[in-house]
Amino acid sequence: MGYMLHGGREYEFEDRTLAHLKTVMGMKLSKREGFFLSWSVDANRGSGRHEVWISEHSPIAFRFSGGKAPQLNPAWIKALLAVSYTPRGLVALSETEATKWAQRNPLLAA
Repeated sequence: MGYMLHGGREYEFEDRTLAHLKTVMGMKLSKREGFFLSWSVDANRGSGRHEVWISEHSPIAFRFSGGKAPQLNPAWIKALLAVSYTPRGLVALSETEATKWAQRNPLLAA
């Protein structure tokens, strides 16, 4: 598992998911775009939903447990980026969820 450090807190994500989120966040922040990042927490970690504001003015760091960077899936990145421009903001979708989202929204994910 990897961690995103933001606002003095640590948030846990699976390494591969975090690598894709980091890529999309970097793309948005390089354009000076602020956005909400949201994700669901499963029942064994208390359940619920987290939402944090990400901007160029908020320090953010990433820590990965694996020693090797995971291979990135361009389609997953494209879907996450497209979702980030919806009213929901960037949602931490799994690879499967991102594929389903892209199939339901072909014009946005193109």
